[in-house]
Amino acid sequence: MLATEGSDRCRQEIVLPGAVPPRDLVVRTTSLGGVVAGRARLRMEATGVSFAEQQMRRGRYYDQPPFPFVPGYDLVGTVVAVGGGVDPALVGRRVAAVTKVGAWASIVDVDARALLPVPAGLDAAEVETLVVNGITAWQMLHELARVRRGDTIVVLGANGGVGSTLVQLARHAGVRVLGTAAPRHHERVASLGAEPVDANDPDATGAAHARIRELAPGGVDAVLDHVGGPGLARSFALLRHGGTLVSYGTASTRDDVGGSRGPVLRLFARLAAWNALPNGRRARFYDLWAGSRLRPGAFHRAQRTAFAAVVDLLASGALAPQVAARIPLRDAATAVELAESRTVAGKVVIVPDEARDA
Repeated sequence: MLATEGSDRCRQEIVLPGAVPPRDLVVRTTSLGGVVAGRARLRMEATGVSFAEQQMRRGRYYDQPPFPFVPGYDLVGTVVAVGGGVDPALVGRRVAAVTKVGAWASIVDVDARALLPVPAGLDAAEVETLVVNGITAWQMLHELARVRRGDTIVVLGANGGVGSTLVQLARHAGVRVLGTAAPRHHERVASLGAEPVDANDPDATGAAHARIRELAPGGVDAVLDHVGGPGLARSFALLRHGGTLVSYGTASTRDDVGGSRGPVLRLFARLAAWNALPNGRRARFYDLWAGSRLRPGAFHRAQRTAFAAVVDLLASGALAPQVAARIPLRDAATAVELAESRTVAGKVVIVPDEARDA
């Protein structure tokens, strides 16, 4: 281990012991050994609560590890030590990383290949809102949907972490956005540049999709759908000839019971069936981790490219970070409850205890 600091010999972490209520998350302190070769040790400055952790708490996230484990999909932090084979010049630098799990801790060891440079002077919590959310939004818009200036797209859940980022990136690219959200979020969605559409119970009534047809009678160029379920077919039907549906979740099954693989496998089958039809429209599924095992070099380069583009927009002021709240690590249960309440816009960010206390 190179360039470690004595104060980083132990860490505080949040453990998810099983499919339990947020209040049953466990706060514990563990000792640290040396940094493994090829990895970097980060002092966490900001992490957050995404939909993935909400599903993991229920045991319903596709390919999640067995309980117990430390959640935390991404983070921003400062490198405090590196293992063998990693450039020691990284020590002291602020970086971000997508981890899938493990980031809800004061100290986090990550694969050094996953480190994403963070420009100096940016607020860690604001950057945190754009790590997995920014990479996801950028890749869906520009690599899967391939939006162009003058297009019209639909963003479901335009008030959420990914949704609000999608809206801003699309508007920056000169794209018209119709964004679904509950009425209490319409003012904020409109401030981001989208045309709000009432999302009250869209899966049951299809009212949101009917309103979108009124606003775009000729169809839309892309629909970004994290909901899945019965409404997915209506999302596909909104597309004009040449349009693309990008599905990136099954939020409609959040509170279902049973295994996590069934909804995802049914989703894959539905998308494949649509793509087999000669209807002039495409249905794509976005997987942040696609290629990570077979082509890790290309995977990490793609993440760096997307993150750099998004963080440059943040630094220039073209992208407004959507921080719903900053909550100390020790109160991670409160952070999860707030994120799951569906009352906030943006991302609930978890910060070190001392940062919130300062």
